[in-house]
Amino acid sequence: MKIKEQNLQAQLDEIKNNFEANADASIIKTYDEGVDAVAHSGVIENAKNVGDTAPNFTLNNALGSAVELKDYLKKGKVILTWYRGGWCPFCNLTLRQLQQELPNFKANGATLIALTPEVPDKSLSTSEKHNLEFEVLSDLGNKIAKAYGIVYKLTDDVATSYNAAFGMEEYNGDTSNELPLAATYIINEDGTIAFAFLDADYRNRAEPAEITKFLSSNPS
Repeated sequence: MKIKEQNLQAQLDEIKNNFEANADASIIKTYDEGVDAVAHSGVIENAKNVGDTAPNFTLNNALGSAVELKDYLKKGKVILTWYRGGWCPFCNLTLRQLQQELPNFKANGATLIALTPEVPDKSLSTSEKHNLEFEVLSDLGNKIAKAYGIVYKLTDDVATSYNAAFGMEEYNGDTSNELPLAATYIINEDGTIAFAFLDADYRNRAEPAEITKFLSSNPS
């Protein structure tokens, strides 16, 4: 009998549970308080959502080539997703799962684009590491993420922990201690947002299979 593969969220929960089973209680408390701070910051309420017009943008990919959202919308729907950085295990797992689902996105006429606040050298290494076959764009200073209203500032305790553990400032090339939500949008050809996944907890992500299901149920 074939064993059914776990969905993405089940695997993300596994990472979370393993972390909480082994981490120091003070670190767990710091991260949980960080999530609560995001939930109460108003970022979810102010973020672009279904029915809004998606701001156009042009950003460089990992190889330095310019990529414009509008160009891809001429070809079909765009799945736009953010990840915090290659240092984030939840992000890395999500990128791998999105890559696995990519043929189904393409079969439904959609292009996948990932944005990250990482500097290009860092985003390239993440792309190479996971053999990603979709655009990974550097959104330096979270400029595009701010246009979509999904940027929040880390609490001082979380920022201190991240910078001590893996040097977040080096990844992002600034000292803002700001990150984007792990948001995912599906944008129609006319630039309107048809689907939005917004969650204050970075450990929760849009399910790739659900993205495919939405695309197949809402053809162009």
